[in-house]
Amino acid sequence: MKQGKEVENPESRFFTVLRAAAKLPGVRIHREAYLRSALARHCSEDDIRRAIEETPAAAGISADVLDKLANDSIRFETGKVSALSAAAGIPGIFALPATVPADLAQYVGHMLRIAQKLAYLYSWPDLFSDEGDDVDDATMGVLTLFFGVMFGTQSANTAVGKVAGMMSKQVAQKLPQKALTQGVVYPIVKRVAAYLGVQMTKQSFAKTVSKAIPLVGAAVSGGLTFATFLPMAKRLKKHLAGLPLADASHRVTDDGDVVDAEVVEDNEPFATTQADELGASTTAVKLEEPQP
Repeated sequence: MKQGKEVENPESRFFTVLRAAAKLPGVRIHREAYLRSALARHCSEDDIRRAIEETPAAAGISADVLDKLANDSIRFETGKVSALSAAAGIPGIFALPATVPADLAQYVGHMLRIAQKLAYLYSWPDLFSDEGDDVDDATMGVLTLFFGVMFGTQSANTAVGKVAGMMSKQVAQKLPQKALTQGVVYPIVKRVAAYLGVQMTKQSFAKTVSKAIPLVGAAVSGGLTFATFLPMAKRLKKHLAGLPLADASHRVTDDGDVVDAEVVEDNEPFATTQADELGASTTAVKLEEPQP
């Protein structure tokens, strides 16, 4: 039996979905606006300005404040994506061809949203250019690694740590372009993308089955989304919070691009960490993000 192109090339499937989701309205988070809004109730204007111009770590924002803001954003994005997934399950089996691709796109879109928010809180630079709709290769690479961390791949954890290490030693104002697009991290990006393409195919199939029965499918689909999105977001938060970039003692001293570093160990590219015992609750989640 001849397999479809997306099955034959899960790496391309993943990148296609990621690029499409990045172009959806409201997916891209404006770093300055988000940090200003999130920090307004907890920090002085001078600290907010420094967090925006440099990083929250350089501004000395406490780990407790960042933890609270990260949890607030996780609750908001989890509630929103779960509600939209449940709504997509209401029509039932006759609307599957339309609702399943849309559900996948909005799910990935909310993964992008929470990845950006957590990245900005934990001192990563702006991930999207204000110019045009295209996503540059370095951004695609680091987002792929963030998704890999969310799915529990050990090689993605290692690669994200390596990228953060490069940035912490030099400039934290931009991503290490060379390492992510042709250097030591790039092979890991490709392997993680292929793994994620397979996982998203499986997840999409599971959601298709859950939507086959109207109303019942809505509850199952929304619950499934809640149970998967929440632990993935918390996993990324935990990893980013433990990196050198998030250390309040970190200060940017050098200027210029980041050079290549030693090769990333990748003996088990698809190894996964054990799922966190997060105990996803069925309690209703607020659909409005806490305002400052």
